[in-house]
Amino acid sequence: MRVLIVKMSDLGDIIHALPILSYLHQASPGIEVDWVVEEPFRELLEGNHLLAMLHTVRTKAWRKAPLARATRREMAGVKAALGERKYDIVFDIQGSLKSGLVDRFTHCGKVIGLPSELLQEKVNLFFTTRQIPTRRQDFHVTDQCLRVVSVPFGRDFRGMTLTTEIRTSPEDDAGAEVLLSTLSDGLVFLCHCGAAMETGFWYDEGWVSLGKSLLALHPDATLLFSWGNETERGKVIGFAAAIGRGARVLERSHLKGFTALLKKVDLVIGGDSGPVHMAAAVGTPTVSLYRAGNGKRSGPRGEHDVIVQAPLSCTACFRKQCDKDDHCRRSITVGIVLMAVGKIYGVKEFL
Repeated sequence: MRVLIVKMSDLGDIIHALPILSYLHQASPGIEVDWVVEEPFRELLEGNHLLAMLHTVRTKAWRKAPLARATRREMAGVKAALGERKYDIVFDIQGSLKSGLVDRFTHCGKVIGLPSELLQEKVNLFFTTRQIPTRRQDFHVTDQCLRVVSVPFGRDFRGMTLTTEIRTSPEDDAGAEVLLSTLSDGLVFLCHCGAAMETGFWYDEGWVSLGKSLLALHPDATLLFSWGNETERGKVIGFAAAIGRGARVLERSHLKGFTALLKKVDLVIGGDSGPVHMAAAVGTPTVSLYRAGNGKRSGPRGEHDVIVQAPLSCTACFRKQCDKDDHCRRSITVGIVLMAVGKIYGVKEFL
């Protein structure tokens, strides 16, 4: 059997869907699984031994110049490559117009997708031949993806041991080791202050106070700050300067190089962001801070992952803007975050 997974973006959503690969190979030994992904996120999937083929698309570039010769040539190439594979089943767990167009490219007669209430865009319904309803217990986004994929195979994913993988090269791993060799011998904490929307950020003074507290408890530790854009870079440079010795801003790295570093640090702290989900996927302990988002729905679920949800009655509101945003940020105190770190390490010194 040959199947296609259509999950093209974004970074965190792709990571949530990774257990699908483990499920499919357990449910149907010998199966071939392909995946369609947006070009910026292809490194998440490259080298994964559970994938037979990876198809990349550039829909943002295509939308900017839909009639350009290069666009038409690229789209025709993707269409031909997908059609040649002759898939038995296509699983569309993106649920959008762009994923629907990819579904159509495959010419597959069995395209299985998400139920209407979970779609990014309702027009996706016109491209799928069957929509799989989720169950009440499928609250987490990973379980929702697994439900869609598992129903045709008649084997429930619950009770199965499912793994995730983001493959890094020996060169990537060596580069991470070189960076770590320049640090002190203590614990290495990586903090990522970025978020997808304004109501996902923590407050600036909180990061500075947290950094000072961690280094006061562990003077030989190092605090690394990662960033995703120039605005975030400016922020973390200020954080590191305010914290002083022991704090360091990372240089930009390609996705696999950054993943290699995430595998080797001791703890990652951040909001609902790609780096936190990447760290959890490769087995590094995480503390994730949730305000407008719902940590129970999309947070890491590993044994060494701790979710901190804002302690307000209106938390998990999913609003992109809010008049109480500053109050919400500060409702997650530094003490609460330190308690979360203490849960991971099982030591009272963090409390």
